[in-house]
Formats: sequence, C-alpha cells, structure tokens
Amino acid sequence: MTEKSFQDLPLGDKHLREDVISSEDIYGGIFLKMKRDKVSLPDGEVAIREYLTHPGAVAIVAILDDGRVLLERQFRYPINKACIEIPAGKLEIGENHLLCAQRELEEETGYTAKKWSYIRRIHPVISYSTEFIDIYLAEGLVPGPSHLDDEEFLDVFAAPLEQLIVWVEEGEITDVKTTISAYWLDRYRRGLAEPSPLN
Repeated sequence: MTEKSFQDLPLGDKHLREDVISSEDIYGGIFLKMKRDKVSLPDGEVAIREYLTHPGAVAIVAILDDGRVLLERQFRYPINKACIEIPAGKLEIGENHLLCAQRELEEETGYTAKKWSYIRRIHPVISYSTEFIDIYLAEGLVPGPSHLDDEEFLDVFAAPLEQLIVWVEEGEITDVKTTISAYWLDRYRRGLAEPSPLN
C-alpha cells in the first residue's frame, strides 16, 4: 500500500478537530496554569485533555559584527543540566513582543541592537502547552552592562554558526528554539530564507 501524500489529504481540519465541552482549572502556579478540558472527538466520543497555559515568550538570534552568534549557558532545573541557548524570556501580560525581545537581550547580555527583524513563531510543546515563542533577528549589536534578575545566573559568550550546528548535531544543544534558530540562520546565510523587516 502506498502512503498518501499531503495533497491527497482531506481539505480543512473538521475531521480532526476536538471541541471543548467543559473546562476546569486544576493548578495555578507563578505563571503556569494547568487546565483539564472535556472534549468531543471527531467520532463523537469524549476524551479528557490536560494542558498548561503559558503567556508566551520571545527569543533572539543576536549576530555580532564578526558574524558570531550571541549565546547563553544557564542551568535548567527540570532537566538538571546547564544548557546552551540563544537569549530568550517570557512575555509579561499585554507586553509588546518586540519590546520584550529588546528588553530581554539587554537585561541578559547587556547588548542592544540597531536593527531588528522578525523570523517566525514556533510552538515548542504542542502536545501539552499553549506556549509560543516569537523569534527575532538582532543585528548591529552595541555592548553595555547586563541587568540580570535576582534569581538569574548565566554565562554569555559567542560562537560561529558552524560550531552551533555541530553542537546541535552532536546533541550538546537540545533546546528547540536554539536548534530551529540555527537551522534558520544557516538557510538565511545561504540565501534560502529571509526575516520580515519591522520598519
């Protein structure tokens, strides 16, 4: 039997949709909330879906004048490991996404950028969270002092894209926003992708 191609699939998503019947909050933390929904499945059956609601976040692909990528190394408690990542941070309620990216870059690394572009939105954990991350490209970096939060500890350093890709391929980098950004930046440098200008 030959597997269908994407073009052979039914149009729309009605045959896949799950519609909410009822919803309840089952946990509320500092910024994460867990919900439990009863949903109607496409075949008429009923199922339970539990998921986290998240305010969303931004991430920044910050490029130094010599072409290296600005990176951070910080300890991530849930996986008990110090991880290499691009700068990022969560949105405050109602915060402008670009302003959040500019704030996070300066707070965490001390750098500001003369040119900002929008790369894309990703959903890192679609199976159990509403989280999205808007990724921005920052160029024309100007150094300055960082302003880390009281409970924030990280190393800031820079590496060439080629090293970043090696770390992804070797499994040293497992963070999804950084992996996707490395892939995008490689395509951008080869003329196969473009960011969206913001002004």
